[in-house]
Amino acid sequence: MFHNQSKKIVAIHDLSGVGRVSLMAVVPILSSMGFQVCPLPTAILSTHTQYPVYSFLDLTDEMVRIIEKWEQLEIRFDAFYSGYLGSPQQVQIVEDFIQKFRRSSDLVVVDPVMGDNGNLYKGITEEMVTEMKKLICLADIITPNMTELCRLLDIPFQEKMSDAGLKDALKALSDKGPSIVIVTSVPVQDDPHSTSVYAYNRFGNRYWKVTCPYLPAHYPGTGDTFTSVITGSLMQGDSLPIALDRATQFILQGIRATFGYEYNNLEGIMLEKILHNLDMPIQVSSYELVE
Repeated sequence: MFHNQSKKIVAIHDLSGVGRVSLMAVVPILSSMGFQVCPLPTAILSTHTQYPVYSFLDLTDEMVRIIEKWEQLEIRFDAFYSGYLGSPQQVQIVEDFIQKFRRSSDLVVVDPVMGDNGNLYKGITEEMVTEMKKLICLADIITPNMTELCRLLDIPFQEKMSDAGLKDALKALSDKGPSIVIVTSVPVQDDPHSTSVYAYNRFGNRYWKVTCPYLPAHYPGTGDTFTSVITGSLMQGDSLPIALDRATQFILQGIRATFGYEYNNLEGIMLEKILHNLDMPIQVSSYELVE
């Protein structure tokens, strides 16, 4: 009767001293949602890489040592959640880690961080794209943006797609392995003041869409925040559309809580002001089934 321990989520992300991105977003969000977050850090940085200067300590070799000790201790996890990975070697380490540790009931979430606005991020090579295509095959859930969606499918970047085109793309990615594919930052036709998230769930063969207002401000780490809430929601037993609603509403709350301040946007949204909202009753408001 006393075995109801918190579920463990291993979070494979970098750690930035300043800026609410990667582990600095993942840990507080998932901890607030009742999970034990076990970091597998890929690098330690003074700040995230959108700052003009930063220090960087590569932890590729240490990742291997950490995993070896976990294996010796027979530590097991209930979910594996990876974000930005710094090299093809790190992607391979994550692939091996998942294949060695994963049980049939475990959840694997991959945020295939590679680029945005039609371009790869600085330091992301074609070899990295190739390895990421392998990693997503092991995932249950992936959360690419439009740029990453196109890269993973080897199709030309399209800033805007029709509903039919998006449905085809989501299903094509799901056919590679993940049962749930969520694409973020989808422009809304003829409405520059809104943005959408589309999702496909192979179980039930359903497509979902959530639309929310677009505010003209850029905050690093919103992708990490979004995928973290999705992961926690699904592990709490929420349906996919409810998880989408919770994640988009949380991002919107964070941006609105931050937007009015004279504030360096590079620090990300003020998570401290909204973490308590993760415990509030779900306000179902915006998801719709895409026919």
